[in-house]
Amino acid sequence: MSTVITQMYKIAAVVLCLLLWLPQVQAQTQPVATPRPKVILRVHTAPEDTPRLRGYTFRTSLPDSTEASKETKALVYQLQQDGYLLSSVDSLYLRRDTLHVKLHVGQQYKWAQLRNGNLSEGILIESGFREKFYRNVSFKPQEYVRLQQRILDYAERNGYPFASVWLDSIRIENGKIDAALMVEKAFVVTYDSLAIVGETKTQPKFLMRYLQLLPGQIYNQDQVNASQRMLTQLPYIRQTRSPQVQFVRDKAKVYYFIEDRQANQIDGVVGFLPDPTRQDKLLITGEANLNIRNIRGSGKQLGLQWRRVNKGSVILNGEYLHPNLLGTPFELGTKFNLLKQDSSFITIQPRLQLSYYTLKYGKFSVFTEWRNSRILSSANMQSLQQLDLADARTNTYGLNYLWNNLDDFYFPRRGRLVELQLAAGNKKLLRNADLEKSFYDTLDLKTTQLSLSLRVENFLRFGKNSALLTCLRGEALLNDQIFLNDMYRIGGLNTLRGFDEYFFFASSYAVGTVEYRLFTAADSYVLLFYDQGYYRSDLENSKVSGYPLGLGGGISFSTGAGIFQLVYSVGKSEQQPISLRFSKIHFGITSRF
Repeated sequence: MSTVITQMYKIAAVVLCLLLWLPQVQAQTQPVATPRPKVILRVHTAPEDTPRLRGYTFRTSLPDSTEASKETKALVYQLQQDGYLLSSVDSLYLRRDTLHVKLHVGQQYKWAQLRNGNLSEGILIESGFREKFYRNVSFKPQEYVRLQQRILDYAERNGYPFASVWLDSIRIENGKIDAALMVEKAFVVTYDSLAIVGETKTQPKFLMRYLQLLPGQIYNQDQVNASQRMLTQLPYIRQTRSPQVQFVRDKAKVYYFIEDRQANQIDGVVGFLPDPTRQDKLLITGEANLNIRNIRGSGKQLGLQWRRVNKGSVILNGEYLHPNLLGTPFELGTKFNLLKQDSSFITIQPRLQLSYYTLKYGKFSVFTEWRNSRILSSANMQSLQQLDLADARTNTYGLNYLWNNLDDFYFPRRGRLVELQLAAGNKKLLRNADLEKSFYDTLDLKTTQLSLSLRVENFLRFGKNSALLTCLRGEALLNDQIFLNDMYRIGGLNTLRGFDEYFFFASSYAVGTVEYRLFTAADSYVLLFYDQGYYRSDLENSKVSGYPLGLGGGISFSTGAGIFQLVYSVGKSEQQPISLRFSKIHFGITSRF
């Protein structure tokens, strides 16, 4: 194991040296710029144009004549955008170090009136057009172009992709423009069908319902654009190019260019931790995962997970997702969680969830959970009497919201993920036969329980091969009577690295992460990370809080057998000093097929 630790330190040292050395090399290889002679820009105008030019600023000293010419063009463009439509450069010549420019500014054009020709109420509201905004004000071409684009965008969202906008009944007198704004919608277009191009088993019927592109539905260009983001959330397909739309008369057929990616998963992870019960011995922990995705091309998913987090403690998770429930855009999800904490307690928590995907605003879900926690017969009776453990049954109902625009499901480099969950329900304490009835006289057998959770991930890309992940996650349990087997568990590879799995009990916690990833290939990278946590444990007879932290590095790369990952970390808390004796090594291989 010492050899593995030594290799991890070498990897981290090499990455750190590269990060520090690369900017210096780039600075040294930059050619030394030789000073260039300056060119003076001098603008000449007619006497009547001089006052019109006073409100404009431009550079008069430039590196060369090319830059001076560009500055002149920028000045003319700004004049035209402010309504001086006939402004132009009549002549220019270079004499010694001065570029002389003869500029014609001309008259500023204004709107006398822009009337509503035939715009409907819906277009008026969506485009923000009001006649009063176009009376005796400067004519600015860019503003008019933006108005046109807002009208066309509205038309494209409502089944009129071939609409056109123009000015009618135009009159120009003394530099004032009077016109009517007209729109021609042409004909309404509806969806005909959806076609898939590429090597994939995904069924068009499933994709059509998932993206909500149904035959006979009004064509919406925004819907087609947003569908690309929704496709990146599917782990089993990859887009090879942007979708294309084919119009045949009043029908639109959307082509999606996708291919299957290896998403079915069988993997195992082995962890080595110091054994707290035996000195100088290691405790072997493990994890096994099975995920079958896109079953028969229908988008259905099945997942199983088994984990041994420490001696005598086991976790078993199961999940099944069924999209397009009864032909609707709703997704039905079921989850099952079992936690056995050594010889203390066992908790079973099934969940039923109904979700709806929206094109613009993410995924909304409603769910219900049934949580049943029972104390094992071998549990310490002193813990029961101190109100650390209790038999309880909790029924909750909640809402979940998920927004995800990450650019890749497995190896994101850019984008953001936000997940928020709120739940409320009733908790009922169950009487334990090993305790006297008077023990429960001071307890409320029925209480109201609230829970909150938040997860925010942001990936910022640096150059071609680097990405910075910043992450914040947290949960809070609100109840006047919280027991040890009610609490959240944090620590380990998935929450707070540098500690044993499920090391901390917390009634509320927050973990912030900064992680740098240097990609060596599309599916391989080296990482350095820092995790900063906060937790609070509110028991009946004791209240504990702390600020644990973890740091380390790792590597993930593709092999013929799958994705190999190795992470080395150390942690610091009030219970654990920062020391190599308490370091954690996690490695495993993820096989996708």
